[in-house]
Amino acid sequence: MHLLKTLILSFVGRRSEKMEKATEIDCRSGSRSDESKFPLAAWEIAAASTVVLGFGLALFCVYLTMPDSDYSFLKLPRSLEDLHVLRGHLEDYTSDYTIQVLVGYCVVYIFMQTFMIPGTVFMSLLAGSLFGVFKGVALVVFTATAGASSCYFLSKFIGKPLLFSLWPDKLSFFQAQVAKRRKKLLNYMLFLRVTPTLPNTFINLASPIVDVPYPIFFLATFIGLIPAAFVTVRAGIALGELRSVGDLYDVQSIAAMFLIGVVSVTPTLINKGKS
Repeated sequence: MHLLKTLILSFVGRRSEKMEKATEIDCRSGSRSDESKFPLAAWEIAAASTVVLGFGLALFCVYLTMPDSDYSFLKLPRSLEDLHVLRGHLEDYTSDYTIQVLVGYCVVYIFMQTFMIPGTVFMSLLAGSLFGVFKGVALVVFTATAGASSCYFLSKFIGKPLLFSLWPDKLSFFQAQVAKRRKKLLNYMLFLRVTPTLPNTFINLASPIVDVPYPIFFLATFIGLIPAAFVTVRAGIALGELRSVGDLYDVQSIAAMFLIGVVSVTPTLINKGKS
């Protein structure tokens, strides 16, 4: 009888524990489902909207300094055909209104990077077509780094619910890798930038959430984006010969990207060897 009584009490205890856990999970899933309906709070939406308005005001100021003309051709390029049209019109303005074109280009590129808008590859091609290799690479690396930094700080304030809603598994993986490589984090971040291991947009958003320090993020972004910038900008010089975006990555371009990538990572590897 004593044994039977013990078994019954054990079963009841386990049953109550399971019910408590189930209730707890239901509460969590309920709150998550409520959050998943719209992951951002009202103040977070207001903050993002303020940033958008800031970019819009900057573009409007550039527009006010331009001569009266038909600017219906101005739109974000979504294809090579759009890019050809945009390049054809902007070439006429680049020589006479260089500062305005540069400022407008920077504002648009940084805006696209900040809010993860696809199409920056076309903007990089446009830089090569309008400004040549050296000026184009410098412009693309500057704007891409500035846009990634803007995305980093915006995500630091409002990115956590968005990331947990969109990429929870990928975020857990990235967090574990960063924690494992904390002492050699610059080397790891450079590797991520040079290789397609993780998308750049995800790295920009997730880095502040997993406690990647901004100086390391900045250096890895600035150095690591050079190979891809060089390939796309160089291809922009011969824009008329491109039939698709896939033509960017021929054998010559891949070899150039690999060599520049090795040069980019070498300083970190040397420091690692010294340590």
